[in-house]
Amino acid sequence: MPRTKSFNEEDMLDKAKELFWRKGFNGTPPQDILDETGLSRSSLYDTYGDKHSLFIKTLQRYRDCETVAVISFLDQAEDIPHAIRQLFHETQRECLSPQGRRGCYMINAVHELVPHDPTVETIVQENRQATEDAFTRAIRRGQQKGQIAKEHQPRSLARFLLNSLWGLTTQAKLGVDKKVVDDIIKTTLSFL
Repeated sequence: MPRTKSFNEEDMLDKAKELFWRKGFNGTPPQDILDETGLSRSSLYDTYGDKHSLFIKTLQRYRDCETVAVISFLDQAEDIPHAIRQLFHETQRECLSPQGRRGCYMINAVHELVPHDPTVETIVQENRQATEDAFTRAIRRGQQKGQIAKEHQPRSLARFLLNSLWGLTTQAKLGVDKKVVDDIIKTTLSFL
């Protein structure tokens, strides 16, 4: 008879994600995962497989929670320029918070694993495409409502904004000060 799991899998994924986010995939030994999550070695491997499989599940969970929330926010926004400003300013708050130097979970995966891990690359590419599509839809609505100038194609402007947003999180890892972040946001948003 199979044993029942005595832990919440989503909580465990969140704990593992936070650990990977702080230390990176390569900087996280399996023992740290056990210590952080409180799981036994057998529970960890029976439930999630190996360290790589666990990392993949944390990336998928990040996408399913964080990215889906951003997409939903953009899709429901009425005042598109205001919504995009909010996303940038929320990113700014996160970047300048005590935990901000950890950057963006997806972007960290790009830098650490994408060059040699096709599974991670696929997840990050899908995440990027879904976010770009949401920006494109929002910009198109904003242009139709007269909120955003029609000077740029929606897809091109979406790519520019997404690149700037992801770049902002990379700058945070360098520990740039508020003035640098303010300059990046101000210049980026001037294209709206």
